[in-house]
Amino acid sequence: MPVRQHRFEILARALVPSLYRYAYWLAREKTLAEDLVQETLLRAWRSLDQLRDEAAARQWLITILRREFARELSRRKDTVDIDGLALADSRASLGGDDTDLHDVRRAMQKLAPEYREPLVLQVLMGCSTEEIAEQLELTQATVLTRLFRARNQLREMLGGSAARLGEAIA
Repeated sequence: MPVRQHRFEILARALVPSLYRYAYWLAREKTLAEDLVQETLLRAWRSLDQLRDEAAARQWLITILRREFARELSRRKDTVDIDGLALADSRASLGGDDTDLHDVRRAMQKLAPEYREPLVLQVLMGCSTEEIAEQLELTQATVLTRLFRARNQLREMLGGSAARLGEAIA
């Protein structure tokens, strides 16, 4: 197997599950999320030689995925407000007790995009606040503020389930 192909397979194997979860949170549609990941991997393969540092692969792929999602939205003539869409797969969860996590997921969907996206990047993609700041072109202080506000809003929305919130999104 050529070195380039082997390098790409190692990256893809390690990151595809996280990329799919992130794409699903963006698109809220299983087939679109799958298409976004596939297109992301295709674009990554074509420009693999541009990736100099393997440690930057996750951020690089997230950037490609976000741009591909933006391209997809601009291509759609029948665009709809993605914040109003229902989850396509109600079984998708963050792990743990499905009933409580379904409530957490539903509450996260109600967050404004400016709060939801940093939280999803941190929870699903495991990004640091520094990486999120770079990805969203914000200061690290802004990211920390948005994460703090997102968690507080979730606690308010969930009321009695707030104790389990820490387990789900920490």
